[in-house]
Amino acid sequence: MNVRRLIPSTALAGAVTLGLVSLSACGTSDAAGKDSGGKLDVVASFYPMQYLAEQIGGDHVAVNTLTKPGVEPHDLELKPKQIGELGEADVILYLKGIQPAVDEAIAQAGVKNTVDAATLTKLEAHGTGTGGHEGEAGHEGETAEEHAEHAGEGHAEEEAGHDHGSEAGADPHVWLDPVKYAEVAKGVGTALEKADPDHAADYKKNTDALVKKLGDLNTDFVNGLKNTTTKTFITTHSAFGYLAERYGLDQEGISGVDPESEPSPARIKELQDKAKKEKVTTIFFETLASDKTAKTLASDTGLRTDVLDPLEGITDKSQGDDYIEVMQSNLTALKKALGAK
Repeated sequence: MNVRRLIPSTALAGAVTLGLVSLSACGTSDAAGKDSGGKLDVVASFYPMQYLAEQIGGDHVAVNTLTKPGVEPHDLELKPKQIGELGEADVILYLKGIQPAVDEAIAQAGVKNTVDAATLTKLEAHGTGTGGHEGEAGHEGETAEEHAEHAGEGHAEEEAGHDHGSEAGADPHVWLDPVKYAEVAKGVGTALEKADPDHAADYKKNTDALVKKLGDLNTDFVNGLKNTTTKTFITTHSAFGYLAERYGLDQEGISGVDPESEPSPARIKELQDKAKKEKVTTIFFETLASDKTAKTLASDTGLRTDVLDPLEGITDKSQGDDYIEVMQSNLTALKKALGAK
């Protein structure tokens, strides 16, 4: 799986073992419960999952996230207490393949209502350079209807034992495509309805409202990026493959999917040549990873730098207070960098 830095297996095994001591005394729960003021106790693995839970759950859920603001999600190490508390959740919402330590702990927790967002849409493989000019249909020329149908097929495969999250080369950054994120939102809404049927109508209403907001966001991206001087953007790591395909852009990641790996001299030369050929104006970096390589490349090529946020967490450095606001900031940055007309 293309993730950043794997947690050492010995440290992870020790943490899980300690966590199981706590888990052995914990049951699972299907209903709103215990220490959450009568609300459904939802544990989200990191911000994109937290946002869905909060927007769809509304006043009926108490949402806790395993990844605190400012913590790089891929590098998260869980404390034994956190692992133990997982078993007390009513619902666990995560995205398999992003956080190895979380994947392992959740597998051990055994909570009935565990939702893997990777099973709610179709994952694809993306490399260092990703994208195409398919426009709004995107994703290998599919229409929106065909794409939704394929997402359903993907979910059926999961039920039959096919695990998208561990699929070799699969890119887990689905939340950066508003259309795919909306597909995930629908699945999360269905899961909350099942876990807490007394409030199913509210969950459905909230899901519909969120899907509409994501649809409006998608329209903004389609219209904003329709006519640009260039289609190529260079960024710290290849988190934006789904976004690039959706809107007919070409993503070039300095370090591929892993931002902590050092690009080779050949890769730097390739990016320099591509920047000149494709009239690239900006090198993007992000808020939770080092900007050193991006700034060095920009300096060497005489290009600007700007932030393109992969939205793995919200901090005081984020260009917005929530998913929608930060994505709008990303759109503004892309329009400027690509020379939108």
